[in-house]
Amino acid sequence: MEQASVAAIVDAHGVVTGWSEGARRLTGYPAEETVGRPARELLAQEPPPGAVAALAGAAVLRRKDGSTVTAALRACPVLDADGPTGRFVVTAGPAAGRPEPTVAERAFQQASMPMSVFDARQRCLRLNDAACRGMGVPEADLLGRSFPDTADGRADRGFAHHLRQVAETGEPVRYESFAGVPVLHREHAWSVEMWPVRDASGELTGVALAAQDSSEQYWARRRLALLNEAAAGIGTTLDVVRTAEEVVELLVPHFADFATVDLLEWVLGADEPPTRPVGEIVLRRVAHGSRTEGTPEAAVHLGERDVRPASSVAARALREGGAVFSHAGEPEFADWVADRDARRPAGSGYRSRAHSMITVPLRARGTTLGVMVAVRITRPDAYAADDAVFAEELASRAAVCVDNARRFARERTIALALQHSLLPRGLSGQAAVEAVHRYLPCGSPAGIGGDWFDVIPLSGSRVALVVGDVVGHGIQSQATMGRLRTAVRTLADVDLPPDELLTHLDDLVTHLAGDHGDDVPELGATCLYAVYDPVARRLALAAAGHPPPLLALPGRAAGPVDLTPGPPLGVGGLPFEAVELELPEGSLVALFTDGLLDGGAESADAELRRALGAPADSLEDLADGVLKAVLPEEPDDDVVLLLARTRALGADQVATWDIAPDPENVAAIRQAAAEQLAAWGLEETAFVTELVVSELVTNAIRYGGPPVQLRLIRDRTLICEVSDSSSTSPHLRRAHAYDEGGRGLLLVAQLTQRWGSRPSGRGKTIWCEQPLPPR
Repeated sequence: MEQASVAAIVDAHGVVTGWSEGARRLTGYPAEETVGRPARELLAQEPPPGAVAALAGAAVLRRKDGSTVTAALRACPVLDADGPTGRFVVTAGPAAGRPEPTVAERAFQQASMPMSVFDARQRCLRLNDAACRGMGVPEADLLGRSFPDTADGRADRGFAHHLRQVAETGEPVRYESFAGVPVLHREHAWSVEMWPVRDASGELTGVALAAQDSSEQYWARRRLALLNEAAAGIGTTLDVVRTAEEVVELLVPHFADFATVDLLEWVLGADEPPTRPVGEIVLRRVAHGSRTEGTPEAAVHLGERDVRPASSVAARALREGGAVFSHAGEPEFADWVADRDARRPAGSGYRSRAHSMITVPLRARGTTLGVMVAVRITRPDAYAADDAVFAEELASRAAVCVDNARRFARERTIALALQHSLLPRGLSGQAAVEAVHRYLPCGSPAGIGGDWFDVIPLSGSRVALVVGDVVGHGIQSQATMGRLRTAVRTLADVDLPPDELLTHLDDLVTHLAGDHGDDVPELGATCLYAVYDPVARRLALAAAGHPPPLLALPGRAAGPVDLTPGPPLGVGGLPFEAVELELPEGSLVALFTDGLLDGGAESADAELRRALGAPADSLEDLADGVLKAVLPEEPDDDVVLLLARTRALGADQVATWDIAPDPENVAAIRQAAAEQLAAWGLEETAFVTELVVSELVTNAIRYGGPPVQLRLIRDRTLICEVSDSSSTSPHLRRAHAYDEGGRGLLLVAQLTQRWGSRPSGRGKTIWCEQPLPPR
């Protein structure tokens, strides 16, 4: 301390009338507390004999914090024009013989933890060596000054608040702070304790504090908290990319300034892991994030293929199966930085400022999935052993979530492929209705459901419309759906009415349930089966636990069909009720599964009716509009929508004859059929048609019962139907060499494209189809 920097003015009565800044810094007393006081009160002991007379000598000064300091005093008289004024300027310098510090003073000064003492106005009176090292400045620069004002932002925000709180309330405070330490070039956590200092009378004269470095405990708690966050925040969806993004969001900025998740290429596909050893590895960037906007260190873009050599840090981490450190100055780290800088656009002038990196493999259930990389750029402290323990634990948890998402994606892909293979790829050719369909698999983690639909051409230009739903999700439900769809197709070929078909289907499901025990998803299956006849323009339908379709007649709003659904399939013992409607041409029938209505909400049902009445250029556009209006962005259940607009076959396409049950009428009927074919321009089919008509009408007259009727239908094929009142169905058989009969149906089967028999309410109908000649 410079001698001239410590000065005071004392008048002839020994009262202090002036006080310098240096004097305040030396003693801790500000000018307002010394000016006007006797100078003797500032002395801790009487001066040596002769010192006052000589106006010089060593003196022990009393400091505000109660300690003492020995200084060499020198007094100079103040003169004016008339001579001495009786006032003196007293200056102080270092004492020649400073007393040896006490054990308590040494203990305070040499304590390993930072310790400080402040006056009642929060001005610094004393700091020990540890506090000075932490602040990076000598004690002399802080004495007498407000500590937060001298810290230049190095103290945490709560320091001044707590210091003032103790000075004002006189109550001790203990709190934890987090602040940087300039000398250590890193952020530290501190457990700070402040307590009041009182004099002998109990008056508060200052505040003392001690700070314990709790960084290790703080970071351990922080790492544990991050792991707890990982347990709740990673794997919230069964999506590989989103899971990787959640990992990055957890790492940045709490653990890293920049982080990436790079997965092996096969993980993002439906393939099984390769068995070849790790050499050159191919990774794809799935997620990355940076503490600074724009991810400046992301030299590899999302989705980009990144080939790493066997000598790379990533390949080494995959081989060793543990965390690998890389720091600035190491060859591997320099190669990584150089590789990233080389990927930058030419002329960008960018150079990475990264200084520490940790690379951890992502492994789950014995399978290596990729690597997690964390890089520190702005944070000064490098990754250490404790960070590796945390990173490996986090990577282990993240890998399980990524593997779960991968397995789900693979199973979903397989299930979706199975579902599409079981559903019709295109609607079968038929002229009865114009039909379009929409199938949307659900986005639920439970998996794809068992919703299905079908459009089945029937004899006589009729068509069957089917929708069904199997409760549950996954491959089991899809297998059940496949069995039910096959069964419906088989029963539809028999040409059963809707209620009888559902009765047979219900019996089949009951038998399946008995074969598979209690765990039978078929018991939750529903089905709606409808048959439309374009000649009679009639729609017959029945339901097994399925919601009725909506019907929109031309020029009218859509409304539900008045249908009483029967019980779900597999309940057994309860009948199914069919209804039959006559529809004008151009009527719209909407069949759907309950996923379209989102659980049957009234608002969704009303929205569906409005959407069906919306104008559209085509049935395809109408189907798209319905889904857009009714469905959420990602349905929670499978959705099937089947729209059918009815057509009608006019009188110019159908010819009917009632036949008297007399064999002599066969020739006349054969001639009438030939004339009708000529009127339709189908003379080329006349020969085969006359043979078919002759055989079928003859059989109906001989073996059936009146009334007998012949009907020709010109549609996409030429259809010949012969009906009678007998319920006995004919059987195709091969006649032996000497049999006189039995060749009629065989001849019909060989001459036509298809043939069959269907029951009716008044007997049966034998039908056959033959292709139309090319035009």
